[in-house]
Amino acid sequence: MDFHFASAWEQVADKYPNRIATISDNKPLSWKDFEHRASCIASLLESHGLGPDSKAGLYLHNSNEYQEAQFGIFKIGGCPINVNYRYKSDELVYLLDNSDAEAVFFQSCYAMRIWEIRDRLPKVKVFVQIDDGTEALLKGAEDYERAIRSNPPLQRRTQDPESVYMLYTGGTTGMPKGVMYPVGAFASFLLAMGAAGRELEPPANLAAFGDFLDQIAEPPVSLPACPLMHGTGVWLGSFATMMLGGTVVTTSKLGLNPDALLTLVEDHRVTDMVIVGDAFARPILGALDEAEKRGTPYRIESLKQISSSGVMWSQEIKQGLLRHHDMVLADVMGSTEGGMGSSITTRDSTPNTAKFELNEGVAVITDDGRFVEPGSGEMGKIATSAFVPLGYYKDPEKSAATFREVDGVRYSFPGDYATVEADGTITLLGRGSACINTGGEKVFPEEVEEAVKRHSSVEDCLVVGLPDERFGERVVAVTSLRENTVASAEDIIEFTADHLAGYKLPRQVLLVDQVRRAPNGKADYKWAKARAEQG
Repeated sequence: MDFHFASAWEQVADKYPNRIATISDNKPLSWKDFEHRASCIASLLESHGLGPDSKAGLYLHNSNEYQEAQFGIFKIGGCPINVNYRYKSDELVYLLDNSDAEAVFFQSCYAMRIWEIRDRLPKVKVFVQIDDGTEALLKGAEDYERAIRSNPPLQRRTQDPESVYMLYTGGTTGMPKGVMYPVGAFASFLLAMGAAGRELEPPANLAAFGDFLDQIAEPPVSLPACPLMHGTGVWLGSFATMMLGGTVVTTSKLGLNPDALLTLVEDHRVTDMVIVGDAFARPILGALDEAEKRGTPYRIESLKQISSSGVMWSQEIKQGLLRHHDMVLADVMGSTEGGMGSSITTRDSTPNTAKFELNEGVAVITDDGRFVEPGSGEMGKIATSAFVPLGYYKDPEKSAATFREVDGVRYSFPGDYATVEADGTITLLGRGSACINTGGEKVFPEEVEEAVKRHSSVEDCLVVGLPDERFGERVVAVTSLRENTVASAEDIIEFTADHLAGYKLPRQVLLVDQVRRAPNGKADYKWAKARAEQG
């Protein structure tokens, strides 16, 4: 395949120069200007010695600049590196050094942290600062806007579809790892996914891309509610939308503000919102309910789909959202290491929580290498052969463990366990790395969390295992309650007993003001375990 993000987006800019490409904090940018600014950034990078296969870190909040810089990096044949803006100094140094980053884009509020670590990053040739009104320009850094004004647009070039694109995982099990894909195949994969959602045939090559774009009557307007620094946000919310010639709406404000998100849906006629499970969906549903009670409901009739990936999205919350508006709720089962299945919910069809239809090429395989028979009740790891990454960057040992052959076929094993139902659908159990062994039985935290969160007073919950003299480990639920509600630990345990087998029940429920999660909504089990150990 000759696809490449840079080449595809250049075609979109030529074909629809006046169409809006990105809107951040209500600042719109046309595709023509978006491409021009990215070309100037590409020129800046090349002037500092970056070129094909160079890596550049994006230490930024959601913004137009995040996507411009990303585009500019692709234009030189390089690879953007997603940087978690919550990282402290040592974590940043590890990530930027491990990725071999030669440039770092950062916004002013992180200038002091860059100042702290810059001497520990000898591979970095240029630091580029984006002014957010918080700090003066760091000495020796390039000012982003000045660089765009002073560097001519880089001349376009033929891109190599075999060059490597990678995304760093969040490091929930060990240090962050760069998951590598061929950039051309990855761009084609996202394009095919978007085409399938519109019942169109994807273009066979870049020459046919323009005719394909002509078939899209209503280009998507996407709102990634989660950070672009994570795969769900940047892949589903940004890349997939731009490959269809659409518009990406973002806000640079940190923290989840459901009313602000719903206002963006209204103001910009958003068609597609991207979230991460109940951590986002529950507050959004709460804001919709409150607005309805006030007699000023949000106008979300433009919204055609809400997509989620990464954590469980409960049936009850989905039904609540559908009560407000008839749309498609796409629950995608996947990870940085590969997509595995989906659960589509509409007003006419509401599958159970954690029940998914498998993608082609996906199987459930036991730890000893056998394929799980449907209806057997046996548990196995989900594996996909459909689009397997090249491996982890500079980590052959972990690559061999995660991407391996079974019966002559190469599979990716991201780490999730599941059972296969008699009808061929699967029930997701959760990550084996977080599995709790109690009295010889395996308990998956996600299953217990979902049962606890069904309680009307519970806002959020994370479940961990603590050492137990009798059972080896005991199940502990770290739980927060909704505002203006009351529930005791005993109430919650008693309620949960109606939904779970006895050995899965929490032996303790610890009530906290707020359950801590990462900015993308994923569980912070390290924090939950430390909090549980405090008692």
